[in-house]
Amino acid sequence: MLDYEHNTALLYIYAGAGGVDAQDWASMLLKMYHKLAQKKGWGFKILNDSYGEQGGIKNVAVEMTGPNIYDILKKESGVHRLVRMSPFSSKGLRHTSFALVEFLPQIAAKNFQINPNDLRIDTFRSSGPGGQNVNKLESAVRITHIPSGIAVAVQSERSQAQNKEKAMNLLTSRLAQKMEEQKAKDLSELKTQVAIEWGSQIRSYVLNPYQMVKDHRTGAKSSQPDKVLEGDLDKFLEAEKE
Repeated sequence: MLDYEHNTALLYIYAGAGGVDAQDWASMLLKMYHKLAQKKGWGFKILNDSYGEQGGIKNVAVEMTGPNIYDILKKESGVHRLVRMSPFSSKGLRHTSFALVEFLPQIAAKNFQINPNDLRIDTFRSSGPGGQNVNKLESAVRITHIPSGIAVAVQSERSQAQNKEKAMNLLTSRLAQKMEEQKAKDLSELKTQVAIEWGSQIRSYVLNPYQMVKDHRTGAKSSQPDKVLEGDLDKFLEAEKE
């Protein structure tokens, strides 16, 4: 059994189908967890992100640090649903958006054996919102585990070597999670999964026609979604412990 780093949580957020509304929702969730981290005094570092045309998040990877942070946040993983009047609709229509949140524990790459021949390592220039290059050197690193199709990227560090080291830790954590999900005993048993299965949402954030955040697993509710989206998640995190 691999030892997890309970004081480091790897946060992934993926925008679901729905274009700019879903990407904006992913950005709102990123801000929510960032605000939570600020309230708790936790570290929050974006390792890699991909933006849509209007600045919304397609996907993002974040390293969060704090005492027992993985155990506190692990049950936040799942599909989060937003219902609101779309700010991107010229007709002011109500829109439902989905985003997938994943919290994983960090596992040091040195504690996990991966065949180097199963890896493809690519380098690229770091970029910011809108896709503009912010670094003229190819310091960012993307590593793909060819048998499973799992890929990770890191562009937060100054050097290519540092980004590669962090990327290997991310890959290790994702592979360990996938092995656990598929009950695989060896990396060779992992199968490529092209389609993303969103499943049912774990929590709904309704801003219109009424104001309510409801967790569908624990039953925890809040009639103040604005505060929840500003990082006030204590009620939901406490309910997840039970």
